Amino acid sequence: MSVLIFIDTADGHIKKSSFEALTYGAQLAKQIGTSAEAVVLGTVTDDMPSLGKYGVSKIHHVAGDVLNQLDAQVYTKAIADVATAAGTTVIVLSHNITGKAIAARLSVRLKAGLVAGAVGLPDTSNGFVVKKAVFSGKAFAYVAVNTAVKIISISPNSFQTVSGEGTAEVVTENISVDTPKVKVTATNKITGEVPLSEAELVVSAGRGLKGPENWGMIEELAKLLGAATACSRPVADAHWRPHHEHVGQTGGSIAPNLYLAIGISGAIQHLAGVNRSKVIVVINKDPEAPFFKAADYGIVGDAFEVVPKLIEEVKKLKGAA
Repeated sequence: MSVLIFIDTADGHIKKSSFEALTYGAQLAKQIGTSAEAVVLGTVTDDMPSLGKYGVSKIHHVAGDVLNQLDAQVYTKAIADVATAAGTTVIVLSHNITGKAIAARLSVRLKAGLVAGAVGLPDTSNGFVVKKAVFSGKAFAYVAVNTAVKIISISPNSFQTVSGEGTAEVVTENISVDTPKVKVTATNKITGEVPLSEAELVVSAGRGLKGPENWGMIEELAKLLGAATACSRPVADAHWRPHHEHVGQTGGSIAPNLYLAIGISGAIQHLAGVNRSKVIVVINKDPEAPFFKAADYGIVGDAFEVVPKLIEEVKKLKGAA
């Protein structure tokens, strides 16, 4: 009996979302009186024993170059085999691209109830009830899970990472790994930028910028803040910005600590992808823009006047001016 946390990696490094999953899993294990263990697949260059400071006692490492690229079916079998051998009762993973690809498959393979996109620890006072966001974050549902094995994927940035002291035992698992059915022939990655899915600060802009030639101030502000850049759908559709920056119901769904929206009206489709942000700041010259209703802070003003002043003030705070 244990809680098993899936550690997601990229290029041998552990993703930020995995630290949240480790903390969540460790606290859940303590809550239900069992041990917290983790599973990692493929090549990892980070210091795995140090992950013990997040509350896990053991890390099951399934090595193999074939695991360095995500194949949902291969990952599912490997994690399920580890979970079965470890006597796992709860599997915890991030509700990101990888988690979405494998959580449902794990649920079928292990005959386990699944709660996708959890935003809090389960209530175990009377059963096992998990809180999750529904209707694009406009409401919450409380889901009771009655199966012997349970699976929880947690929404990114919904659970604070907590670390302390400790060292985890790393055990290399000798399990059979399926041959991937998908062959990756090339990988094109964006370099030199803060990954949007991992960013804690995001500077986003819309049609209010009037054209791609005006994006320089957005990029400058983002660089000063150490933030990722994003955009609304019309901007991506017009090819002002690359499609991987599009956030909203039909684009990426993010939950940064700060979302700064510049020149974006705030249609419901856009809000669906960003409404889990901890703090939303809106800059728009239209005082009736819908985004102001969802904003924590708002500035009614022309972006071409406000943003340069904001850049100037940030530079002063950073001692760069």
